[in-house]
Amino acid sequence: RPVADVFAFMDEPENQAVITPSLTDVSTVGQLDNGGKRATYTYSMVGVSLTGEVAATTYDPDERIVFEMSGDLSGTIEWTFEAADGGTRVGYLATYEVPVPVGKAAVEPLVRKYNERQLRSTLQNLKTTLEAEN
Repeated sequence: RPVADVFAFMDEPENQAVITPSLTDVSTVGQLDNGGKRATYTYSMVGVSLTGEVAATTYDPDERIVFEMSGDLSGTIEWTFEAADGGTRVGYLATYEVPVPVGKAAVEPLVRKYNERQLRSTLQNLKTTLEAEN
């Protein structure tokens, strides 16, 4: 799909819950001055329900959205979009602290593997969903 179509889909926070297996709830709560959105979310990570808010701190239409996360998880999520091979290449980078006060070193590898599987599923779901709209 063209970059504009993919960006428009990802620019609707509720669509994140459509494609992300462990994202159980997303609600847009406002539009920001930069054009991006602010939303609340509930995410299940290895059986633990985490809630919080994301706000688009960087919003470059058809190129990039960077969300600042607050709540049970704090950090950033970056989505990038670029034209490639007649479609769109989507990039994703998330940086956050695992919210575990004890045994963090033991838990981080499990969380990393879990999130890698989630990301693969999310990107495949995005591809499948957008291709079905053709």
